[in-house]
Amino acid sequence: MVVFLLFAAGFIVYLLFKSDRVGKKVEGAPVKWRPILNEKVSFFRSLDDNGKEQFLDDIAGFLGTVSITGVEVQVSLEDRLLVASSAVIPLFGFPHWHYSHLNEVILYPRAFDWNFNYHDPEVFINGMVGDGTMEGKMILSKKALHLGFDNSRDKRNVGIHEFIHLYDKESGSVDGVPPVFRSQSYVLPWLELIKSKIQDIDQGKSDIRGYAATSSREFFAVAGEYFFERPHLFKDKHPDLYQMMTMVFNQNPDKILGRNPKKPLKLGRNSKCPCGSNEKYKHCCLDE
Repeated sequence: MVVFLLFAAGFIVYLLFKSDRVGKKVEGAPVKWRPILNEKVSFFRSLDDNGKEQFLDDIAGFLGTVSITGVEVQVSLEDRLLVASSAVIPLFGFPHWHYSHLNEVILYPRAFDWNFNYHDPEVFINGMVGDGTMEGKMILSKKALHLGFDNSRDKRNVGIHEFIHLYDKESGSVDGVPPVFRSQSYVLPWLELIKSKIQDIDQGKSDIRGYAATSSREFFAVAGEYFFERPHLFKDKHPDLYQMMTMVFNQNPDKILGRNPKKPLKLGRNSKCPCGSNEKYKHCCLDE
């Protein structure tokens, strides 16, 4: 039954994204992006040459349609690429897609609260998908964004978390039911699996972060972080959920990242620039 549901769901997702989720394709991603992505984004680093070209193309498409604004922070090229990578990774299985509920990502210097105060917040929020007057906006803590990519072993990445929420919203609301499961026949098995997994969390029988037990929407996003950050461990610990997730996102990150992820290339100022220019790194991409 699960296999049939996954096959049917996969076909629906193909039609969904092929028909009305094709975004603007921007040709010619700058070669200066590669050194940053190779150093900071393990997902990109682990792709083959064709995969890297697709990733760069999707990054260019995202940056060509979504503005990134800083509030009391300067937005660097690295910031822009990490935001875009957060967007590309969850839907890498759907080339040239676009998020229909997003036109701007706003970077705050640190965590903020529900009143968007980040100087002395009452609570600590690192990411938010806007609605109402904030429709079309996403807010991310710059500090948390970078931490998500600096540590790829903790099953956490706030950028990926918030973009999974945005993917969730493609079905009309952020409710923990991905667009692939629009039909009632798919919703029920998915929600039953989530219910079972949340019970395991509440009983201390799961390694999925406790925040996932807050609601089905947070479960989807938290489990999604884990799926992309530590796919091999996720597959070993939660094979049924992993199988469902591969269809939800139309990709298998365990095969992409492998059991021994590639380590970032350490570049010195006099190293040969990895962009292919044959110049020294200090004279080429270092200052971009």
